[in-house]
This record gives sequence, C-alpha cells and structure tokens, in this order.
Amino acid sequence: MKSVRKPAKKKVETFTAEEKAAMREYAAEKRGRSTGKIDGEAEVRTKIAAMKQPDRGLAERIHALITANAPALKPRTWYGMPAWARDDKIVCFFQPGQKFKTRYSTLGFSDKAMLDDGNMWPTTYAVTQLTAADETRIKALLKKALG
Repeated sequence: MKSVRKPAKKKVETFTAEEKAAMREYAAEKRGRSTGKIDGEAEVRTKIAAMKQPDRGLAERIHALITANAPALKPRTWYGMPAWARDDKIVCFFQPGQKFKTRYSTLGFSDKAMLDDGNMWPTTYAVTQLTAADETRIKALLKKALG
C-alpha cells in the first residue's frame, strides 16, 4: 500500500513585519508607562523627528494644532505613533504613511472621541497636505471629539 503524502502547509503570515514592529513598540510603551518614567511630549517629538518627509512635516503641524487647540490632550505614543490622550485613553493619533507603506498618512480618532453623528461617521482621515481649511477642519474635529 502506497502512502499518500499531504502537501506541506504554507506558512501564513498573519501580521506584516511593520505590524509586528508596532506591536513590539506598544509592549515597550506599556512597560515604560507602568514605571512612570516616560515623558510623553519628548516621546512624541522623538517619533516625529525620526519620520521622513512629508510625514514629518504633517506630524509636526498636527502636533502643534492639537497642542494649541486641545490642551486637555496629553501627547504620548501608541503603537510607536504620535498620539494624544485624555485620562490616559487615546483620543486621536497620527499614522505616518511610511510606517505601514501606505500611500497617505492618516489622522485617526478612537472610540473615546465624541465624533458620533447618527448611525455612521468617519473616524480616520487621509492627510496628504494641510491647508488653512484643513487645519480649521481639524480644530473643529478636536472640539467635537472632546465633547
């Protein structure tokens, strides 16, 4: 009787290398926060400084907008990305396009942001550049997000 060989199973990659790196960064952030030794502002500025253009310029401007218009939000990182939190809960974050090799960066809002509008509303916005009108829109989103 001949034995039948089953074909070898292909290894399925569940997460990309970039996603795995982000998870490692998140774990390190959690460890650092539990010791209370993390300066959120410095941490965010370091992450922004490490970005390449155009992501760096967008992140710098968004950080300045949030700092000036939503002082209740404190900077910190989240999965290695600049983020801003209230009561240690992430409200919004900047995801550089280059981090996950996407064609644009995004400004995202978590479920802690009070952006509710009916049964369906956007929580993530593609950002390719920032005009005065875009900045005005971000300011309005921040005001609404904070309730």
